[in-house]
Amino acid sequence: MYSFLLLFSLLNPFLPPHTPDESVIIVNKATHEVVLYQSDKVLFKAPAAIGKTKDLTPEGRFNVKVKAKDPYYRKKDIPGGDPMNPLGSRWIGFDARGTDGRIYGIHGTNQPDSIGKSVSAGCIRMRNKDVETLFDMVPAETDVLIVDSEKEMSDLYRFWEESKLKEQF
Repeated sequence: MYSFLLLFSLLNPFLPPHTPDESVIIVNKATHEVVLYQSDKVLFKAPAAIGKTKDLTPEGRFNVKVKAKDPYYRKKDIPGGDPMNPLGSRWIGFDARGTDGRIYGIHGTNQPDSIGKSVSAGCIRMRNKDVETLFDMVPAETDVLIVDSEKEMSDLYRFWEESKLKEQF
């Protein structure tokens, strides 16, 4: 056993870097989809609503910073759990455009008929049951990749993975 550990420690710098257990949420504005990948496997997939205009939902790589059950809607002073709350049952906030995870997010909705459309002020809306599932699957600091692309989700995952690997050098 000692020989194996010694050999492994000597070879470790020569092994290719990898992202073994890291997850990423990929939002594709072109297809109105949210997908959770881990280790090259789709763990979750659901339709979503995005910003009314192309520039409202920011594109890039971000990190989950805030998670909230029954989020409070500050803009109109609507408590969490209220049927009038447009944020639905969960909030997964990310740090887009220098924010702290309280401005941009993936959240539920009280307007499920909006899913699959470009109608929001910039956030990503999902059916409450879908965002509840995603909420339970992702920890804080999970990467969020938002793109507007005609590429396959698997290609977008590989792009994310390659960018993560480049950071290791």
